[in-house]
Amino acid sequence: MTRSHHRPAPRSGEFFDAFAGMDDPALLSEAADRAAQLLVRGARESEDAAVAERLVHLADEEGIEAIAEVWAHAAADSLAGCLWRLYLLRSWVHADPQGVAHQFEAGRDSAEVARVVAGVPDPPDPDGLRRMIDAVLRGIADGDFADVLFRAAAFGRVVATGRAAQADTSEESVRRMLALAEQLEAAGHLELEGRLA
Repeated sequence: MTRSHHRPAPRSGEFFDAFAGMDDPALLSEAADRAAQLLVRGARESEDAAVAERLVHLADEEGIEAIAEVWAHAAADSLAGCLWRLYLLRSWVHADPQGVAHQFEAGRDSAEVARVVAGVPDPPDPDGLRRMIDAVLRGIADGDFADVLFRAAAFGRVVATGRAAQADTSEESVRRMLALAEQLEAAGHLELEGRLA
């Protein structure tokens, strides 16, 4: 028997506004977790080929600020926290592809394994980086979510290594990117164990 699936994404601005307007932090957290579950787990069950594209462009359509209102405070080891970090990476790559390419280039020789896992074209160029990060997000719907997290983590590691090699980059900036990469990698391991919720 064929089950009908509900379209998991994207939602209207009112969908996110309803969560952002909640006064109770526990209710907001619960709503954020539920939305993340629907997006990640629902996308995997959907037979709609357009779901992946809607997931990629969710931040474009709703705004990264709306997504931040819902997921920015979620724990790194939760689906909501993972989605926040993935959309944050995508927004950064699309906002500054030239700078990202420069940082990735600076780190790729010192982080060769991570470079291969990230799947960035060689040599890294702005358009290739945008295509890569969009492909990572498409993986939420049509790939393995653990792979999505590991690719994003590897990308973050290479960028952190590149930042560390540049004299004009602060240690704090390097630490933040490395922490993000480590959080995504740890979440990837949780996903493999079936413990990421």
